[in-house]
Amino acid sequence: MLQTDKIDKIIKIALEEDISSYDITTENVFKNSDYSIATIIAKEDGILAGIEVFKRVFYILDNKIEFKQYYDDGDTIKDGNLIIELSGSTINLLKGERTALNLLQRLCGIATLTNKYCRKVKDYNVKVTDTRKTTPGLRHIEKYAVKVGGGANHRYNLSDGVLIKDNHIKACNGIKNAVEKIRGNIPHTIKIEVETENLDDVKEAIEAKADIIMLDNMKYEEMSKAVELIKKSVLIEASGNVDFDNIENYAKTGVDIISVGKLTHSFKSMDISMKIK
Repeated sequence: MLQTDKIDKIIKIALEEDISSYDITTENVFKNSDYSIATIIAKEDGILAGIEVFKRVFYILDNKIEFKQYYDDGDTIKDGNLIIELSGSTINLLKGERTALNLLQRLCGIATLTNKYCRKVKDYNVKVTDTRKTTPGLRHIEKYAVKVGGGANHRYNLSDGVLIKDNHIKACNGIKNAVEKIRGNIPHTIKIEVETENLDDVKEAIEAKADIIMLDNMKYEEMSKAVELIKKSVLIEASGNVDFDNIENYAKTGVDIISVGKLTHSFKSMDISMKIK
């Protein structure tokens, strides 16, 4: 769920970055009393995400701006569709245009890409999740867009869940030592995930009684053997260099979760425009 305080923080930083002191063009062309109607039009097909974030930009600038909304987050929109209509102060419509569109286009791009990945593996009992490879400062809304697109969220941040990665393991001199150390310091309600790179790592993670085992950058054949070795006694996650062309191969191995960094670092922003009537 989107949280208004987190959205507002993102928007205020973006508006300050874009406007600074004032809009030298708009505020020297129009009067405060000037009124306009603007339309937001999709210029390509995709999944809508972030419409409330978009509206919030204008609400922060001017809470008298009115909206007529035609689609909701999660809807499929087509090239040429009228998404939303805005009416109010011409100055504030123009001042908010770029920030609002930047955020909306970005979130639609993430949702659209996520939906594409999810549809590719819809016939398998597997979840497609994001990672922490998000745009600094935008994680809250980018992870929201992943969910709108049909994906699931991995841990939100470093405080959100235990994930013992390769560098933790090396510094602890092995998976068993790392798991024992963390288990002695966290509540019993918290699950422990361990990253593994080969079958020996997998065996050690099983012996250490990890709750989730991540198979990182393994070849498909080795990953299939790892799944068979684990025998679904714990959740199994596949990770590492997953893309649209190979995600189905990962799904075929029988893993439960496939984490995809590309959802939030390699998407293409959706083409959407604002036009003053």
